[in-house]
Amino acid sequence: MGMLCAVSFNRYGRLYYLDPGELRPQVGDRVLVPTDEGPEVAECVWAAQWVSEDTDGFPKLAGLAEDDDLRRDETLRRRKAEAKVAAKRLIREHGLPMKVVAVDHVLATPENGSDRTTIYFTAPHRVDFRSLVRDLGATLHCRVELRQLSARDSARVQGGIGSCGRDLCCATFLNDFEPVTIRMAKDQDLPLNPLRISGACGRLMCCLKYEHPLYQKFQESAPAVGSRVSTPQGEGKVVGHSVPRDAVTVRLDADGSRSMCSRASVCAPRQAHDQHYPQP
Repeated sequence: MGMLCAVSFNRYGRLYYLDPGELRPQVGDRVLVPTDEGPEVAECVWAAQWVSEDTDGFPKLAGLAEDDDLRRDETLRRRKAEAKVAAKRLIREHGLPMKVVAVDHVLATPENGSDRTTIYFTAPHRVDFRSLVRDLGATLHCRVELRQLSARDSARVQGGIGSCGRDLCCATFLNDFEPVTIRMAKDQDLPLNPLRISGACGRLMCCLKYEHPLYQKFQESAPAVGSRVSTPQGEGKVVGHSVPRDAVTVRLDADGSRSMCSRASVCAPRQAHDQHYPQP
């Protein structure tokens, strides 16, 4: 058991959970978060509070942001904005099929020696941007790196709202992209319309994987559609499944009505068990 707080580097951006240590930051406080490039300024969006989970593996806050840290953060944001504008202008001049997604800037330190700007972009294919890098370096007066992102990484960096009305999973809590296949949509009886099962990135929605194990487990023991079953209301034919309810829809032979029955009540092993061990 320990204390955790949540911070974000951008408004409505990904949340990062940290151990506050001896600090007790409140919502809206600017704090220092340790990164590979040194402490960075972030905003506390969830005040420090006790949690039941073990917090030993979480990074600790480096402290509260001072005036010098805030001025440095403002300089970083200004340099990022300038680099983004310059990159878009030069991309148009070079006529390259590239789209700038995000910009990162690292100020000079005794370790790295000079400022470095990293520009993330998307493109339909590999792009020869060597001349673009030279022009960017001359314009921004620093070392420039260009990195091409995949469609999913682009959605993660930019963020957005999914078809469910919530923030994109990849931009909030997903750390790794797990494989998602069209078979998962078929198993869940979803319409195979790309507009219905694709996310903001244009790929299959990551959430198709969330409930897929439940559907697999259901299909292992539930009677198939079209099979004959015995229900507490009488004999009938399975005409549908309702996985969230763990039930099947049966059309009864007696009057043709439809009855919603639990999977256990029409499952042959369960029926055999009940017959062998009748309840008193």
